[in-house]
Amino acid sequence: MKQTIVIAGLQVHIHTTDDHATSSRPILALFALHGRLESSERMQDLISAMLESAGKQDQRSRDLIVVTFDQRNHGSRLQDLNANEDFKQNARHAIDMWTIQSGTAQDVSFLIDYLEAYLFPLGERTIVEWGVAGRSLGGHSAWMVAAADPRVRVVIPMIGSPDYLELIEPRAKSNGIAVAAPHFPDSLLKVIRSKSPAALPYTSKEPENPFLGKRILVLSGGAADKLVPWAASQTFVEELEVGPTGSKEYIVFEGVGHAVPPEMLSAAVDFVMKAL
Repeated sequence: MKQTIVIAGLQVHIHTTDDHATSSRPILALFALHGRLESSERMQDLISAMLESAGKQDQRSRDLIVVTFDQRNHGSRLQDLNANEDFKQNARHAIDMWTIQSGTAQDVSFLIDYLEAYLFPLGERTIVEWGVAGRSLGGHSAWMVAAADPRVRVVIPMIGSPDYLELIEPRAKSNGIAVAAPHFPDSLLKVIRSKSPAALPYTSKEPENPFLGKRILVLSGGAADKLVPWAASQTFVEELEVGPTGSKEYIVFEGVGHAVPPEMLSAAVDFVMKAL
């Protein structure tokens, strides 16, 4: 079942199991974030697989809702198609891609603030846990949400990277572009080097590490993924510390390019079902 609501001008789609209306279970709300040049409709394969599996779990202690919306400058929010293109068409690619994923992370936190009020104004249901899954651009955004919002506990980046500079610098150099102004303004690099997940104390066991206590499943293509290679995530993921109350799993699908095949979807579904 799908319900669309408008929150401060943003169209938000709520996807639920068939028994959602008659249930009183607490809720896990999972944001599903689409990729570059796509829209929220592109996440239907993940949505359907998640809800079908959740609906079959009669003994689950929680219900699942999946939340989608169009990322900034995508789908119904598109303002400038060229801003979504790569360096070959768009000299501001490094700026545009960072601001889109950063803005999307802010949109998720904004919706966490207010979604329950819109869905359950009488307090009839409670969202007890938040999660985010995303593919490609949505995977980058998922990492940023995990780094920025302590309320998000379930995190599934698919073919996305937590280290923006590790991803974008080789892409720039392959196009003959230096990591310097005007393509990489100093003001942009300053923000990235303070807010990128890779700029945070992600290897620490101290409280300042924003990933402590989170349950993270990383799904990546292998060397065949030329757009977001595993090398752009590997060091971060292997060194990431989530502490004794968190969990970290990562699966590298060798031979898989920049795509989310059925086996990757199945791994994401299984991971979320463990939280219900």
